[in-house]
Formats: sequence, structure tokens, C-alpha cells
Amino acid sequence: MIITTATASRRGTRSYNADATAVHRLPGSPMVAATVVDGIGNTPAVVRFSTIAAEVIARVGARRGPLLGILAAAEMAAGPLTDQVDDGVAASAVTNEETGTSLIAWTGDARIYGWNGEHLVQRSTDQTMGTWLRRWGGTGVTLHRDDHPDETVPTEAGARVLDDYARSQLAHCSIATVPMCQIYDRLIVLTSDGAHGQTTHAAMETLTREYGDDPQRLAELIVAAAEGDADGYRDDATAAVIRLTD
Repeated sequence: MIITTATASRRGTRSYNADATAVHRLPGSPMVAATVVDGIGNTPAVVRFSTIAAEVIARVGARRGPLLGILAAAEMAAGPLTDQVDDGVAASAVTNEETGTSLIAWTGDARIYGWNGEHLVQRSTDQTMGTWLRRWGGTGVTLHRDDHPDETVPTEAGARVLDDYARSQLAHCSIATVPMCQIYDRLIVLTSDGAHGQTTHAAMETLTREYGDDPQRLAELIVAAAEGDADGYRDDATAAVIRLTD
């Protein structure tokens, strides 16, 4: 089999693009790793952190697997619990060009999708408070927000508010909290939440169906499809694509 990879990234409405992506082929092997890191915050220091973290995850991941790649990058975010450290969320896929199988791992709300021949399937599960609330929150929840009065809302409405709050990121992840699984999709798409969070799944699926044979075009169009919210805010958007062909 032959692996083709592509990446694209676009700065949002803030001063810096704090997303990063990296691809690495382990020399002398069939292993190719692709990674997306979404830095938390928007400063030059965060940009540097996410750029290095993506490279670490891809290089270590190609050799040792995506789980150990993410844990290696997590060491960059280590620090006293009382101190603010540079941090981010990450998703990584490591594909074996000989077998066509891929190992995926993630922390936070960066996502991994697979194209099953008919549909774009989300293969990762967001590690956010919104996801947690949908599973364990019952029928309603009371929100306590600094800029709003306390409000009791249905679980789904509360979950949408909490989708932006990560339950796990590089600074707080461990071998027990970073999921890893094996997938068999011939086309894999990794995204930061600025890509998948500001467009619809249906739009991403349509793009994948139409441009899956052109990974670079697909990555660029997924990034370009993200739109601003009602206030005009648009997050940084990043995508990486892995395509396997015979």
C-alpha cells in the first residue's frame, strides 16, 4: 500500500495560530504518524509549545505508537499544580503502510475521523465536560457562570455550554486517560476543534466524499469550511489527512 498525507491550518480571529500539525515517516519502516495539536491560549509561547508538541508526538509516535507519543509531549506541559503551564490537546494516528492498519490516540477534543467507504465516522470521543454531562448528567443541570445568573437547563443545553471545557489535556493526561484503539479506514482525518466545531458533520462528510482522492485539497477545504460564530469569533482550524491506496 502507499500512504499519502496532507495538512492544512488557518489562523482564526485572534493574533496567532496556536494550532500545529506534524507528519513523520519512521526511516526504514512502514510507519507514518500524523498529529494535530490545539494549543490552549493565544500567545507566542503557546504557538511554540504546540509546534514542538506536534513534532514530538509524530516522531515518538511513529516509533513507539501514538499513546507514547502523546505522553512524551505531555512531559512538556509538566509543572507544579499551582503554576500555569503551556498546554494543549492532541490527536494522533500512526499508520502501517504494509498492513493498512492505524493506531489512534487522543486527549481533549481534537478529533479523529475515518471514512468507511460511505460515511465519515468519528473514531475518537471528545474528552470534554459536555461529553461527560451527556453520559452522566441525568435530565437537567444547573449552570453556575460568573457572567450569568444561575440557570437550570436540560442536559443537552448544558452540555453545549460545556463542550468547550476539556476534561483532559496534555498537562493532565496519563497512560490511564489517553484512549488508544486500532482502526482500518483507508482515509483518516484529524481535526482541531476550530475545524470540526465551526462546521457541520454533514459538510465535512460531503467534502470527504467529493475530495477524498485528493488529501491536500480535502485538508484545505475542511479548514476553509469553518465559519465564525454569531459574534464573529473564529477559532484556529487545522486538519491532517492520511490516505491509503493499493
